[in-house]
Order: sequence, then C-alpha cells, then structure tokens
Amino acid sequence: MELTHILPATFALLLFLYALFAITSRRSAAHRTNNTLPPEPPGRLPLIGHLHKLSATEPTHITLAKMADAYGPIFTLRLGVNTALVVSSWEIARECFTTNDTIFASRPKGLAPELLGYNSAMMAISPYGPYWRHVRKLATLELLTNHRLEQLQHIRISEVQSSIKKLYELCADSTSKGSGGKVRVEMRKWFGDLSLNTIFRMMVGKQFSTDLEGSGGEQYRGALRDVFELFGAFVPSDSFPCLSWLDLGGYKKAMNKTAKVLDQMLTKWIKEHREKTKTSGERGETGEQDFMDVMLSAVHDDGGLCGYDADTVTKATCLAIVLGASDTTMITMTWALSLLLNNQQALNKVKHELGEKVGTRQVKESDVKNLPYLQAIIKETLRLYPPAPLLIPHESVEDCTVSGYHIPAKTRLIVNVQKLQKDPLVWEDPCEFCPERFLTSDTKFDMRGQNQQLMPFGSGRRMCPGISFALQFMHLTLANLLQNFEIERPSEELLDMEEGFGSTVPRKIPLEVVLSPSLSNQVYE
Repeated sequence: MELTHILPATFALLLFLYALFAITSRRSAAHRTNNTLPPEPPGRLPLIGHLHKLSATEPTHITLAKMADAYGPIFTLRLGVNTALVVSSWEIARECFTTNDTIFASRPKGLAPELLGYNSAMMAISPYGPYWRHVRKLATLELLTNHRLEQLQHIRISEVQSSIKKLYELCADSTSKGSGGKVRVEMRKWFGDLSLNTIFRMMVGKQFSTDLEGSGGEQYRGALRDVFELFGAFVPSDSFPCLSWLDLGGYKKAMNKTAKVLDQMLTKWIKEHREKTKTSGERGETGEQDFMDVMLSAVHDDGGLCGYDADTVTKATCLAIVLGASDTTMITMTWALSLLLNNQQALNKVKHELGEKVGTRQVKESDVKNLPYLQAIIKETLRLYPPAPLLIPHESVEDCTVSGYHIPAKTRLIVNVQKLQKDPLVWEDPCEFCPERFLTSDTKFDMRGQNQQLMPFGSGRRMCPGISFALQFMHLTLANLLQNFEIERPSEELLDMEEGFGSTVPRKIPLEVVLSPSLSNQVYE
C-alpha cells in the first residue's frame, strides 16, 4: 500500500481514537466520584497514555522501579487502550495472590499469545478456566511432580556429566597446545546447551545438540531465542488494536515466521512419536515414555479441550515447558556464576563447602540438602536477578479492591518482582550479594509462593509449576561446575552486571570465563 493511502486512513483512525479517549475519560471521572482509583503518574497524553514514559534505553522493570520510588508501590499506567496496575510491594502482591487470587488468575490477550502461543493454548498464557486447569494438571502430574522428577533424575545426571566432560576435553586440548590447561568458555552458551539438552530429552527423548542440530537445529535454536524477544517486545497493536492491520514494527510478520518454524519442529516430533508408538506396539516393546508420549496418549479431542484439537494442545504444552525450563535456568545460572566471580570470598566459601561435605567423589543431587551455602547462592541470585523480573501479566476478571483502591475488571496486573525483592524494610543492604542472609533463622524463605518477599517463580494459582525441576537442575549443575574447575574472570576488572532486554532478562554482555581443571577433583577424567 502506498504511503499516500496510509496517512489519511491513519489520521482518521487517530481522530476516532481521540474521541473514544475523551468519552472514556469522562466516564472514568464519573466513576472516580464513587470509587478511589490507584494513583497515576502525571504526564498522561491523549491516545498513548503513559507509553512515552517507558524507556527504550533501559529494561522496563527498571523504569517501573524508578516510577515506584516516585509514585509509590501501587499505581496505574494507561498504555493505549489498556490500564495496567503496577505493584512493587510484597504486602500488596500478597493481597493480589491470596484475597484476590481467583480474580487475577487470568491472562490478557495479545498478538504474541495468539500467534506464538497457539491462540493462547499455551499453558502459561491461557485464560483462567477449565482448559487451563486441565492442561496444568496434566503437565504437573506427568512431568513436574517430585515422583516424576525422581524417575527422570538419570537424564539430568547424564547431561550434566556429559557437559562437564566436554569442558575437560577443551582443557585437555588446551594443554596439548601449550596453554597450561586453561581455556576461555562462553558460559551462557554452555548453560544454554545443557538446559536445552536436558529438557529436550525429558520432553521428546532427544538431545538437542546431537540429535537436532543436523536437522534444522540451528533454525530451531534461533526461533526459541526469538520467542523470548517477541514476547517481551512492545507490540503497538496490543495497545491500539484498531491499528493492527498496519503491523507497525513488523511484529506480526516476525511472529508468524517464528511460529511456523516452531510448529514444523513440533509437528515433526508428533509424527515421529506416533510412528515409534506404532512400531513398538506391533513388536510388543515397551520403553521409557517421554512427555510427548504421555501427551499423545492422554490428550483426546473429546470435547473437553474447549475448542482446541488434541495435536494443538500437545504442541502448545510441550513448547510451554521447553520455553519455561530452558531459558530461565540458563539465565539464572549465568547470573549466579557472574555474582560469584565478582565475589571471590563467596566463591571460596562454596568451594570449601563442596570439599568438606562431598570431597573428591562426584557430587550428587542427594548431596544438595547438605550444601546450605550453595542453596543460599541460588536463592540470593534469584532475589537479585529473577529471570522474569516482571511476572507474566495477570488480568482481573471482575472489579475488586487492592490496598484500599478500586480496581476495575480487565485491568492488567504487573508485579515488579525484582523491585519488591529489594525492599530495604525486609532485606539488609538489599542490593548487595550476600548469600549469608539465607543462613539465618529469620529469613528461611522457600521461594514456593508462600513468602511474597521472595517469589521469583510467582505466587498464587498461576505461579510456575516447574520450581522443583529448576532448583534441582541448577543446584546440580552449579555444584558440578564449581567442584571440577577453577574459574576466573578473563581480566582483573569486575564483570559488567548490566541487564539486557526481554521477557526474561539476561546479562547484557556475554559471560566469558577462564576455566582450568581443579587439582583436587578429577572425577570425570
């Protein structure tokens, strides 16, 4: 379409939006006479509301944290046609996820949930209702219960051992080249490959790096990376639905492209699993079932899927678990190692604990309960750098009251977890890395949603169901890495801890470290 045709149409739409805004404002003013609404930052503009207040040069959670310092722990933003309630206090978050938990249990609609989430069939972004309850129950029972995770323990152990061995081989190769056994490794990629291999084996019985890289794997890897960027992007049509036909920013095109690649991958897996089931059934063979096997046998298009077909539910659920388990664990472990490298005393302390409690034998998952300082490091990392500093937005299904304020239905709830986890009234020196704080009797938070002062996995009925897997996997990986290698910064300068952009927040700068085998632990050689 030529620009001369676009401009008049856009101008007409903007006039319509302005008229709609004026009417809505008058109604809102009348509504305020009867109900007290949360405070609103000044500077709201017609049509766009507070969108201009969101910075393009810093992550959104940091911008919202600065607003909370200025306007308080609860305020509203007008984002185009949408109203968002921003909460940065654990007391107010507790009210949202206890008293008003059912009211805030739904999710808002948007272009990403529609195009990337199989029209919101993906568990994490599905509206609250019977479909979400059915799929969550299935995923939890068949993959994420402690019993099921114990059955799949050998996968985690195998993948960690394999990845550690590859690092040893890199060091050995370095020795043969006269570099003294020291090698530079980009740890974000190493953590990412390990996370993907582990979750892919649990999901589809295949290792990502060896079984998939040669058959579109790099394309799949890029698509998985793009999903997080697209979910975290500002999409103009979400704030101005009537402008969706323009596809400003090209997000619709990008999402369709990414969704096509991921759907091809998932469709291929379903076909392979059905063929495998047919072949093994004919031969009378049985073997370990991966999660997709379970989904294909358990999900039936019997009218209980709320309009979704069985294959769509299977693909959406598998993709949700891959996305939820891989990127967040990779990011958390990257932050944890970065914090340790910038705090030599803490690094020495956890290595001493491993030597004292485990010795020279290979560390096991059963050892973690005897490694309180290692556990404290993970907790402190998740407190300072929750992988999703803004929880996935919730949406109120009816009017309610929060902290004495009237909250209308269809209000989006944005909880700034990183901000509330740095509350100086709860934590001493809240911005400092101090794992020791979790070794005292009065701060034994479990991160499972009961203590809103520390809730990197969320809280309430929409909290992340994969907490046990994430903690087991991260503890085992970090313990093995620290046990078997001496790890150093590439220079004497402290690592840059600036945060990047996205729905999950990585380090802005990749984490390159210098590794060499620990003289006291050669268990993989």
